[in-house]
Amino acid sequence: MTEVMLHIYDVTNSGSDNTNNTIVQINKIFKDGIGLGGIFHSAVQVYGEDEWSFGFCEQGTGVFSCPARKNPMYTYRECIVLGKTNLSKFKVNQILRELSREWPGNCYDLLSKNCNHFCNEFCERLGVPKLPGWVNRFANAGDTAVEIAETTAVRFRQAKTEIVTASKVAYRFLAGITSNNNNNSNIALDSPGNRSNNSPRFQQPSWFKNLVAAGAKPSTSTTTTLENEKPQLLQKQESQV
Repeated sequence: MTEVMLHIYDVTNSGSDNTNNTIVQINKIFKDGIGLGGIFHSAVQVYGEDEWSFGFCEQGTGVFSCPARKNPMYTYRECIVLGKTNLSKFKVNQILRELSREWPGNCYDLLSKNCNHFCNEFCERLGVPKLPGWVNRFANAGDTAVEIAETTAVRFRQAKTEIVTASKVAYRFLAGITSNNNNNSNIALDSPGNRSNNSPRFQQPSWFKNLVAAGAKPSTSTTTTLENEKPQLLQKQESQV
């Protein structure tokens, strides 16, 4: 049984002193000030004087080790003892070999597969608690935001497709009704028994013609006007009969 320690660094490898100082200040405000989180690198130390972490490389594994607390790429911040593992040194080395195969350097992703995600999985296999939430909170929030945005975009495209399809179906239906009404009106009004100089021909309301032409739905105000027009048309036809 041995202790498992988590070493945390401020990410100060941007190549710009101004940027590095800004990151340090952000971490002080958001982590030290309000306990929310920050921009951190992490590594796990177990059995020995080295710490293990994960980073990007074009070929081979992204898992690497360096002397504990002495990663030259970052600024050391603090150490957290996560607990003790019951695994032997041999078993820990076996786990590290497995992780080295499973975590190639070219699969590194700042939001979804970074050093903190690696340390979380390593700690889980060691049987100790995972990293405190504040260590990787910014990356988790960013990954969630990206996922929500992608899901929303997919749902929007699906909804748009369904709306277009429904509009086409409605257009065909309305066009069919219009065609049938025209045919029936022409037959009835042009028959000898119904011909009269004083008999008005039925005229479709303008909104209905526009509806069929454009495939649009009439407004509520137009529909109300139509309902008011119908009794007047019927009254005229009855008086003339």
